[in-house]
Amino acid sequence: MTTVKTPCIGICSTTSLGDAICRGCKRYSFEVIGWNGYDKSAKKAVLNRIEKLNRQIIEHKLKIFSVLSLRAGLERHQIPFDQSLSPYCWLHNLLKKNHQDIEKLEEYGVYVLPEYAELSLAELSELIEQEILVLCEAHFARYFEGSKAGQLI
Repeated sequence: MTTVKTPCIGICSTTSLGDAICRGCKRYSFEVIGWNGYDKSAKKAVLNRIEKLNRQIIEHKLKIFSVLSLRAGLERHQIPFDQSLSPYCWLHNLLKKNHQDIEKLEEYGVYVLPEYAELSLAELSELIEQEILVLCEAHFARYFEGSKAGQLI
């Protein structure tokens, strides 16, 4: 088993702005703070939750038709991604770090589904972000609010 890496993409708002949910990686603040103390299974559980929430939103708006092109684009722009996670998580990292510089999403092996084609990439990226944050907040409220972990926020 390989070491589970941090999902950090260099846009941490929990430590810099005090957000309860990181705007970059979508970990809860107590997960960012405690990450280095987590064992492999705890880290994997966090990554699995983030992956599931990202996919739930992104797969309904964008389709990846070439994982190789997506990987090449991430590497070209030096955007971190965890190869063990879904390419839709990689795509999330690309949109977070670089959507403003993308002229043709197809060059990254991705296309926008027809029902979202009228949105600019900036608008679509913002919509995705807002929907993922809503899911993260709902998940937190259901599973952590009032718990010892939730009190760290």
